[in-house]
Amino acid sequence: MSAQIQNIVTSGTFSLDGGTWEVDNNVWIIGNQDEVFVIDPAHEPAKIKEVVGNRAVKAVLLTHGHDDHIRYAREFADLVEAPIHLNPADTMLWQDVFPGTTADHEITDGQEFEVAGTTLVALHTPGHSPGSTCFYVESLGTLFSGDTLFNGGPGATGRSHSSFETIIDSIRERLLTLPETTVVNTGHGDATTIGAEAPNLDEWIKRGH
Repeated sequence: MSAQIQNIVTSGTFSLDGGTWEVDNNVWIIGNQDEVFVIDPAHEPAKIKEVVGNRAVKAVLLTHGHDDHIRYAREFADLVEAPIHLNPADTMLWQDVFPGTTADHEITDGQEFEVAGTTLVALHTPGHSPGSTCFYVESLGTLFSGDTLFNGGPGATGRSHSSFETIIDSIRERLLTLPETTVVNTGHGDATTIGAEAPNLDEWIKRGH
């Protein structure tokens, strides 16, 4: 039996460049009745731990280093005794929240993570942040896109350490090449599919989304 996917929505704040905003984040759990990965355990660690229950958390996988995604990651990881993985290109964002420290392990492009007989492949997709990383699960036809691709367009690039041109290149070259039926589980908001988003690329470029 292949891994199952669960979604939890948690609420908190996102702060960057001197501003703070209220946000709802998608937390993703993938695995079986025995073991799981938790992707982006944002806010409310006790709530996420309750859903995980007695299952072993093999790792916490972070899609990027913005504070709404990582501020409670260490607290959650300590609760479940799991290591945290983050692309090192976002170390400066990590250190804004956890000065003088790093995540437990670095994520590299193409790295594979296995849970419950299911493989997640890390796809480095810079733009929203330098280390932004998506996780592709070919066997489930699913992509965990973090804040790189949303229902309706690319992630925001108007703040520090981000680039619109880079995120467009990442989406075009790394994500829109996936099968059209691939479900995109996002960092915020509703899911979408590669097929639903692909026709809009030129429009995003024109409006500099």
